[in-house]
Amino acid sequence: MALEVGSLGKGLRIAALALAALPCIALAQTRAETLIVGGSQSPRHLNPAVQSGVATMMPGAQIFASPLRFDDKWQPQPYLAESWSFQDDGKSLLLKLSPKAVFHDGKPVTSEDVAFSIMTAKAYHPFQSMFGPVERVDTPTPHLAIIRMKDPHPAILLAMSPPFCPILPKHIYGDGQDVRSHPRNLNPVGSGPFKFVEFKPGEHIILERNDKFFMAGQPKFAKLIFRLYKDPTAISLALERKDIDMFPFVSNITEVLRLQKLTHVNIERKGGEAIGPLGWVAFNLKKKPLDDVRVRQAISYAIDRDFITKKLHSGLTKAATGPIAPGSPFYTDQVEHYKLNLERANKLLDEAGLKRGGDGMRFPLVLDVQPGSPDNYANIAEYLKPQLKKVGINVTIRVSPDFPTWAKRVGGHDFEASMDASFNYGDPVIGVHRTYLSSNIKPGVIWSNTQSYVSPKVDDLLARATTEKSLDKRKALYAEFQRTVVNDAPVAYTHVWSVVTAADKSLKNLPAGIWGTLVPFDEVERK
Repeated sequence: MALEVGSLGKGLRIAALALAALPCIALAQTRAETLIVGGSQSPRHLNPAVQSGVATMMPGAQIFASPLRFDDKWQPQPYLAESWSFQDDGKSLLLKLSPKAVFHDGKPVTSEDVAFSIMTAKAYHPFQSMFGPVERVDTPTPHLAIIRMKDPHPAILLAMSPPFCPILPKHIYGDGQDVRSHPRNLNPVGSGPFKFVEFKPGEHIILERNDKFFMAGQPKFAKLIFRLYKDPTAISLALERKDIDMFPFVSNITEVLRLQKLTHVNIERKGGEAIGPLGWVAFNLKKKPLDDVRVRQAISYAIDRDFITKKLHSGLTKAATGPIAPGSPFYTDQVEHYKLNLERANKLLDEAGLKRGGDGMRFPLVLDVQPGSPDNYANIAEYLKPQLKKVGINVTIRVSPDFPTWAKRVGGHDFEASMDASFNYGDPVIGVHRTYLSSNIKPGVIWSNTQSYVSPKVDDLLARATTEKSLDKRKALYAEFQRTVVNDAPVAYTHVWSVVTAADKSLKNLPAGIWGTLVPFDEVERK
């Protein structure tokens, strides 16, 4: 009997211990089913139809579905649109929508929503050329949308991607309020793999699995959290402590070098070719002596890109050669590479009539820098000060106190030169034209043609490339465009970096297509 009592007592103790452990088990299960992504940029809101930028695009791609996705071969893949085809000599794009797709509130996704969303993006998205040729979207049936364009628009398929074309529910956003300031931008409803739960600016964005997602078996995670930190170092430390699972867009060289030493972290450089991040020195062509092409060329010849990429950036970036990044199918290296040539630089400055003074200097130059810039281009400014002194240019570095101040100076054309960076965003029509079209000189708008660059030849080349249906002919037009712009030197290209994602090794199926992490995370899971 004593044995039985003892066994019973032992069993009760084991049961009690098991019950005490249940909260820990539940917590471990919850953490295992939660994907936590670190970031340092807090978005203004979560509607990518009216706002560009990684901070909005990434969470937006989880909340909203788009008509198409793209693989790592630049090929479109079905998403909301099960199939698509061009008609009317390329002036109409037919999208056949999935009848299974519903919004998070249970309402079906229809062609009316597609039409509303595309025309909203055309009216309000900063990348105006993306849907420029679109005149209207016809909706003959609930699951057939026909995009009508005044001219053939080869970039239209890329414009259907997650970063640019979230399909908004018309029954919510079409209520007559201004979509740009709509209250549901902070509490959005979409048809993507994750549903909105909470957004605390500067702290976090919490999403949960959309159980009504039209793609069976996805998403893999029950919860997705974007945890927002003050700076990249804090994100790296969080990944090191395993407080987060993923750190997308690691642009600081220091952080890449730190993270690649961690045994539990993978550094993924595959994917993101469509993003095309370029670093450069932008010139204000309205300011003397930068209005003289010889001066701009001289500055470019004075820059040692090998030193920047191999020494300053520890070999983690590549030298940039022109306005289109190497990952693009439209890239050519058949341009002037501006290899370091101080003799050539001095000769050009002499020819421009800029003689050295008694102190050896030819002219002063104020170089603007964003506060908190990634070190893969902020440290270039410090390098340029003594480097350009070798050819008689006295550089003063001006760091703005905050981003709005820098954006106001550069966007308002109140600058001489500035360290800057810009993304290609896939097709040049979307992310490249904006920097060089004379029609896009828009004071007050950052990342437009802030250089005040005017070239009738470039305007013509870009206009023809916009509507040319032949890929080979488009490549030829963009090759000539790159040669022309590089010779005109409205900017001095410095480097292009990989779109790096640092992630815990417990993850698999990380996004590896041309858009990198600007896509749904529905296939990401733990091993």
